[in-house]
Amino acid sequence: MIRSAFTRIVAAAAVLAALAVVTPIAAGAEGPSICQAGCTTAYAEPGAPFGLTSGPRGSIWFSLDSRVGRINQMGETTTYFVRSGANVGWMTTNPADASVWFAERAAGRVGRITANGAITEYLLPTFPAVPQGIVFAPNGFVYVTEQGANAVARLNPTTGQVNDFAVPTPSSTTQSGALGPDGAIWFIERAAAKVGRMTPDGQFTEYPLTPGAFPNRIVAGPDGALWFTELNANKIGRITADGNLTEYPVAGGPVGIAVGKDGQLYVDLFRARAVDRVNLSGQVTGQWALTGAVSPLLLTTGFGLDVWVADGGGHQLFRLTPYNVARS
Repeated sequence: MIRSAFTRIVAAAAVLAALAVVTPIAAGAEGPSICQAGCTTAYAEPGAPFGLTSGPRGSIWFSLDSRVGRINQMGETTTYFVRSGANVGWMTTNPADASVWFAERAAGRVGRITANGAITEYLLPTFPAVPQGIVFAPNGFVYVTEQGANAVARLNPTTGQVNDFAVPTPSSTTQSGALGPDGAIWFIERAAAKVGRMTPDGQFTEYPLTPGAFPNRIVAGPDGALWFTELNANKIGRITADGNLTEYPVAGGPVGIAVGKDGQLYVDLFRARAVDRVNLSGQVTGQWALTGAVSPLLLTTGFGLDVWVADGGGHQLFRLTPYNVARS
């Protein structure tokens, strides 16, 4: 269904640099110098952004309660209405067709939006489902972590059929999600302090963390392992497909995590109001303050080597340029 859209020019906090093509740097390779000053730009938004993903039309797409927004390289925001009270949250981009998928946490649905604003919604079978992370699998199914249902849903986007697979640990606060190198769906059990693994046909394995660690987000790393944040433990974790766990200290309340185009990890810090860059040995290699941020939660890679952060409490997005290079 095509929804109406309106366009608003966002007043940028700084004039954007001239656009240029940037070649991503390989992990461990010598790259451009690290940005030391003037590295972030804030963009005010008409709501509280939460989910973020790099989507079609060279834009960053983000969630705004009952809407989906996108901001282009010139700082122009367009929003698309989904439904009243949807509480749009987590977002990700389908690598097969560049469509953006989003979780409607209050409506118990997941949605798909194309570059021209056409929206399709899929109803989940359990209420309240409270969908969170969305993962695309090679078998053509879409897997959705469901915090309310304490399950992982398997959605056939062609037929709309959905099957729920119950997570073994009750009230685990199932959320986030990533496709592992083993073809399994890896996810976070926040309240249970566990990392979960589910095969495409619904077989579970759970890996316990220190009680109270409060894990939050998980991503597939460039090293063939899964990386995740532990907010209360002030750590990030690395777990291999066979369950080998390593943890590294990262102060400041790590929440969001993304793989940068430089082959390193970017972690936003909820309590420190900052972004850390962490290499694959678990060492912090850079930190940038998010001046004026209230509650940074999720982040994604953007144009060139940029990283974007959603600050829902501050009703703004931050664009971080970690290197002294022109944006693309």
